[in-house]
This record gives sequence, C-alpha cells and structure tokens, in this order.
Amino acid sequence: MNGGSLEETRSAPRTIADRLVHRLAINVPGTGNNERLTRLIQAVNQDDEIYSLWIAANVNAVERLGMTDHGPVHIKIVMNIADKIFRLLTLHGVEPAVVRNYGLTQDDAEIVVVLAALFHDVGISIHRSDHEAFSLFITERKLSTLLGLVYDTATATVMRSEVLHAIIAHRSDGKPLTLEAGIVRVADALDMTKGRSRIPVSGGSMSIHSVSAAAIEAVHIEAGEAKPVRVRIELSNSAGIFQLDQLFREKLIGSGLEPYIELEADFTGEEEKRIVERFRM
Repeated sequence: MNGGSLEETRSAPRTIADRLVHRLAINVPGTGNNERLTRLIQAVNQDDEIYSLWIAANVNAVERLGMTDHGPVHIKIVMNIADKIFRLLTLHGVEPAVVRNYGLTQDDAEIVVVLAALFHDVGISIHRSDHEAFSLFITERKLSTLLGLVYDTATATVMRSEVLHAIIAHRSDGKPLTLEAGIVRVADALDMTKGRSRIPVSGGSMSIHSVSAAAIEAVHIEAGEAKPVRVRIELSNSAGIFQLDQLFREKLIGSGLEPYIELEADFTGEEEKRIVERFRM
C-alpha cells in the first residue's frame, strides 16, 4: 500500500510568508488634504509587524475559534465605516473631543478614529477573551512610533491616549467618553454583512447570531434627513432584525452617537430568502 501517513497527506500549513504574499493595502478615500494621516497610512502599509498582528488575530478568530473574520478585511471595513461616519458628523458641525478639549484640528480627530479602528482588535492575536485590554499594551508602543513621525512629543502623547481610549471603549460594556471613541464602537458593530457569517454557517453553526448575520445583504452609510447619519441596511430575511435590535443597538446605546444616527432597514426581493433548510437539536 502506497498511502503515506496522516502527517504526510495532511495539507501543509500556510506559512507566515504565504499569508503576507496577498497583502491587503489600507487606504482611506479622500485623505489628500490630511497630510499627517496620509503619511501614517503609508507607514502602516509598510509595517510587517502591524500586518502580522492582524494575521495572528485572524488565525485565533477564524481558524481556532470558528468566528468571523477579524483580520485585515474586518479592519479595513471598520476603518472605512468609522471614517465615513466621522466625516458626516463633522460636516454637520458635530465637534470632536480633541478639538473641544485640546484645541486640535478635525484632521487630528480623524487620525484618532482611523488609528483606533486599525488597532482595535489586535489583542485577539493573544486571546479573544478580554482582547480589548490586550490591544492596549500591544498598541501603545507601536502608536508611540507612528505618532512620533508626525507630531511633537507632547501632542503625540495626548493623541496616543485618545486612540487607546477609543480602543478600550469599543467593547460591549465600554463607556466612550469621546465622539471619536463612540464612532469606532459603532463602526465595529456595523461590519455585519452576510460575508461575515460565511464561516460559521458553512461550519454548521445555526445560532441566531450566524443566521441573522446571513440575512444582512448590505450596509450603507449615508447622509440622513432627521439626523446627520443614516445607516441603511438591506435585509434578505427578517432574521436580520436580531442583528439590528440586539447587537447594533447594544453598541449604539451609550456610544454618545444616539442623537446623530438614524437607522433604516429595507427588505430586498419580493420574498424572504431561506437561510436554513433544517434545524435540529
């Protein structure tokens, strides 16, 4: 019999080098006027340590825990949602905390939002449990280096504290004290489209979390009518209401963004899409 051992037939693991080959570039659309942010994004895209932290977080989340993506794709989605919310709010005259408290600029506030979004989940590279706290000590050193590229020591120190606050405040029981932190908390909850449920559903998970996520077709961030920001959700099945009523509401309440965000859910198609064929216990 010519068959090899189990170890010989098992597919080779993806190496760190393999995972770095198809690197996802981070970009923030329309940042040409924010020169500091442009420089920081360039530095982030050239930093193997940061990207490797995202990879390690995703290995723990997806390959070891069977969760949804928490790596570069999630990071990029959350960052872009957060930046879009930030721009809509400031366009309507909502004042960021670093402007009010420190006399910094809206460009500086945007940097706080973007960096917090980029680093909010790196603690999962250690463990999912209490990952928000782990993210702080992983991020602190890296932030000192990055912010030192574009700010003097005193300003970089304050900015670092603001970013770290936004990171720790994104957890479910977090209490954001700034507009910037509230934006990151809400943006994290809005990465909820059906692609986020692909791994749990294909792996056999029939929880309300995975089924309801599979019903979210698209998330749109737009200018609102009664409020500065409208979050418009496209649903293929009413199970998706759970995502909005329970998970998104939990992150919105206490974020400080309640007065600024309106939510609208629309159903796509003439009939509801069947998500689950059979359920057994």
